[in-house]
Amino acid sequence: MFAIVGAAGNVGYATARALREANVPVRAIVRDAAKVARLREIGCDIAIADLRDAKALATAIGDVDAVQIILPAALQAQDIKGEMHRAIESLAGALEQATPGRLLAISDYGAHVADDIGMPTVFHAFEERLGRINGHKLILRSAEHMHNWGRAIPVAMASGILPSFHDPLDKVFPTIAAPDLGLIAAGLLMRPASERNLEIVHAEGPRRYSAQDVAAALSELVGRTITAQAVPRSQWKEAFERGVSASTADLLIRTNDAQNKGGLVDVESDASEVCYGTTALIDALRPLLPRQ
Repeated sequence: MFAIVGAAGNVGYATARALREANVPVRAIVRDAAKVARLREIGCDIAIADLRDAKALATAIGDVDAVQIILPAALQAQDIKGEMHRAIESLAGALEQATPGRLLAISDYGAHVADDIGMPTVFHAFEERLGRINGHKLILRSAEHMHNWGRAIPVAMASGILPSFHDPLDKVFPTIAAPDLGLIAAGLLMRPASERNLEIVHAEGPRRYSAQDVAAALSELVGRTITAQAVPRSQWKEAFERGVSASTADLLIRTNDAQNKGGLVDVESDASEVCYGTTALIDALRPLLPRQ
């Protein structure tokens, strides 16, 4: 039995579905009972537990052979780092109670960097806390998700300009479709455990893309020219705070500064394994377009 914490999300569902297609029993752990229909349809056992309730989460995990966890980011939280660190402690506490045989944790590119570079730094703390838990641990660091561009699509379609925090616009960066990440995670869960207590694997898409590539893909999808345009650094805070809390905006500003600097939000220099998804950028963007 494999448990998937956060099985209703894009990554969790993709992992659960791949495991079920391989005839592996799956316990889908979700917070909201209203989101279990498609998990039941693929034959998952269902457990309801709030991530912030370590005891309930430990009970839901139970005596499974392996568990996949993901750290959610509440982008509207007034203190997003505080919320995420509390979630880390709750997850760790649950795992220490349940003691699963194997643990796969979804982490972030750049989590190896000790300096404060925004969101990857939260995952740096996540990985450090998980490192104190007994048992075999596999850290799957994910590149930025392609669907994050969905927030900019309405603006791009209305104005013909795709605003980008990636600068320069022709600089390629790692990104991955969330369903691909789930498929990669399922494959890692099903392979024999390494003799090492800790494994770190990176995951990104079939190739790297620039903001100009995103604009070109959107242009092809909508049948008219869309041009990428860098948002001036002085306007970042205002732009981010239109959609997220001030604390989240600060985290994202630090992350984008690190991405634009290069070499930080990337594969760790001595990494031995990188897995590649198969979904091209244009195919990940297509379902994000408004339905006609």
